[in-house]
Amino acid sequence: MPEPTMPEIAEPETAGSDRSVSPPDIPLHTLLDLQVLPEVEGSTVSEVLMPVAPGAFGFTRNLHGGAIATLVDLACAIAAVRATGFDPSRESLVTSDMHLRYVGRPGTGNVIARSEVVRAGSQLIVIDCRVVDEDDHLVAVADLSMMRVSVRRPLDGPDAGAAPDAVGASSGSETADRTVD
Repeated sequence: MPEPTMPEIAEPETAGSDRSVSPPDIPLHTLLDLQVLPEVEGSTVSEVLMPVAPGAFGFTRNLHGGAIATLVDLACAIAAVRATGFDPSRESLVTSDMHLRYVGRPGTGNVIARSEVVRAGSQLIVIDCRVVDEDDHLVAVADLSMMRVSVRRPLDGPDAGAAPDAVGASSGSETADRTVD
């Protein structure tokens, strides 16, 4: 099996530039130890490996469906990047739809998501994915669509990503002054 690596995303070409950048570390991908396998020349298939390990288990000590969904999402994103003129300085890929069917349990120490673009439009990209163990036993099948959207300002600050307060809930004494109509 080829040695897994993280992909490098090329920056947009500029005069005299021959640079590439690695994607940022994503804590969930690190927890699951997701490993992008090297691209095979001439192939349109993207592969990502995930160990069947405690970081990916649910409370039953079996592979958690959310871990498999994260594996599928990354494999499909890598396929979409490789199949299009994706420019990370100007756009993002956003998962817009995912249908995932869990059909079996892995019998080996790793699972591999193999994804391939079915159709790449100017904005919507449709990808198929199969998750298998190292003996090629089918674990899950998925179809996923991603949209290319303009780069957005990242969330930052201590409350980045926090859900807004519920209606009528706040800190301090002003709560007593609110009325609900």
